[in-house]
Amino acid sequence: MKQGEVWLINLDPTVGSEIKKTRPAIIVNDDALGKLPLKVIVPLTDWKESYSIAPWMVKIEPNSRNGLTKVSSADCFQVRSVSQERFLKKMGNAIQIMDEIKKSLSLVLSIES
Repeated sequence: MKQGEVWLINLDPTVGSEIKKTRPAIIVNDDALGKLPLKVIVPLTDWKESYSIAPWMVKIEPNSRNGLTKVSSADCFQVRSVSQERFLKKMGNAIQIMDEIKKSLSLVLSIES
């Protein structure tokens, strides 16, 4: 499991407005960090045109590399650390979009990029 990979992940159970159900997500943590069996992920959701004004939503077009079947959005506001036990299946790799995701994460977390 490496940074930039797209995995199908079971995010249930959830509480409140947390993004729910089994869905694709992108691993965003640095591969060299961490000893626990956890990964920091950004979950994906269906793209909606209204997301184009939200700087924390990164549009991802489906292709053979990332394994997605529809236009999706990386919801960087829902970044979280999850157990590797939630990971169900590797779908592909979205390394080509990681710079945009990092930029959105820096906005969400108020980190200078």
